[in-house]
Amino acid sequence: MQSLNTTLLIIGGGPGGYVTAIRAGQLGIPTILVEGQSLGGTCLNIGCIPSKALIHVAEQFHQTQHHSQHSALGISVSAPSLDISKSVEWKDGIVDRLTTGVAALLKKNKVQVINGWAKVIDGKTVDVGDTRIQCEHLVLATGSTSVNLPILPIGGPIISSTEALAPTSVPKRLVVVGGGYIGLELGIAYRKLGAEVSVVEAQDRILPAYDAELTQPVHDALKQLGVKLYLKHSVLGFDGTLQVRDPEGETLNLETDQVLVAVGRKPNTQGWNLEALNLDMNGSAIKIDSRCQTSMRNVYAIGDLSGEPMLAHRAMAQGEMVAELISGKTREFSPTAIAAVCFTDPELVVVGKTPDEAKAAGLDCIVSSFPFAANGRAMTLESKSGFVRVVARRDNHVIVGWQAVGVGVSELSTAFAQSLEMGARLEDIGGTIHAHPTLGEAVQEAALRALGHALHL
Repeated sequence: MQSLNTTLLIIGGGPGGYVTAIRAGQLGIPTILVEGQSLGGTCLNIGCIPSKALIHVAEQFHQTQHHSQHSALGISVSAPSLDISKSVEWKDGIVDRLTTGVAALLKKNKVQVINGWAKVIDGKTVDVGDTRIQCEHLVLATGSTSVNLPILPIGGPIISSTEALAPTSVPKRLVVVGGGYIGLELGIAYRKLGAEVSVVEAQDRILPAYDAELTQPVHDALKQLGVKLYLKHSVLGFDGTLQVRDPEGETLNLETDQVLVAVGRKPNTQGWNLEALNLDMNGSAIKIDSRCQTSMRNVYAIGDLSGEPMLAHRAMAQGEMVAELISGKTREFSPTAIAAVCFTDPELVVVGKTPDEAKAAGLDCIVSSFPFAANGRAMTLESKSGFVRVVARRDNHVIVGWQAVGVGVSELSTAFAQSLEMGARLEDIGGTIHAHPTLGEAVQEAALRALGHALHL
């Protein structure tokens, strides 16, 4: 058996693992990264990036179709056709460029990448095939996997998000099981590509993790697109049709060509002998402290493996911190807020505390919204639905949360996170000149409205 020695060993080359490796390389730490599939992990290969690419294709096709019927913009085109294999090729090109870029960055920073599946022996020893690697510090960054439903095993007409992101054709009918962000992002994309889409959700509304006021514009948009919603319905099984139970206990049979199971993700703890470390767990995730340290000395866990929020940007920030800790810097992971974004249509952003969360935390808060219907830029983008909402303490006006729903609001997440991280008050945002005409003006106007003097409402 070949043996290698290194200071830092990272298992998993997704956003968490590869960022840890790059930062460690910059700091001069001898580093080995082990990845069993492709660099970039779920996010770059079968998650965030390809889904945004498919959403873009769907939106362009949908807009072109719209122009072929009745465009208020004076644009007329003949009815478009779609070559989905070309679309997938374009998406794969983006994925390839990004994963190649990650490989180049790792090489530039002198990180040794080993392609293969890691088997943990102990806290300082990992086998990859017939290579044994000894390390001083071990970072676990194996990410998460889709939650499967035993009654809907993946295969044939039953697909997960992985298959949904690499279609060979667009099904005539698609039923999405799960009304969370993954199910809705893909369900909306498939509807725009021409499929008849239904969504089955056990809770009483879509995106149940977010408050009803925020999700209402998405609910309205789904109706307008002709997506059928089966809320408070539970899945019973599939035998050519999908059987679901309605709120009254009756069984419905939904005719469909494909069923997309999108009921969430779980930490990827299986298949690489993690049990050998006997780490303390937090539910199905590995328990970590504010420095991403596990219950074993010099063993760290970052990203989805360490539980919610399962977001690539959280994993990256944790990884960067862990590399700095190993290099001897003093750090801890205590962000004021981590933005969560749903790339539905309209988009949805949540940063910091919602009004309900502020109330639950015992804070007396001012809550104020500014509608995009009163924003000039939104009108020129043919988008009038949605709003920006601010949550601020009543006593000192320190902002504790921002939420927004509308076209393109994902890009406002930067301003939201920055204002919270810098401890901004309503007066700071209200007093900052925002460029006109932009969607960002609604951010300033929400703050002004909370202070009692919005200008455009």
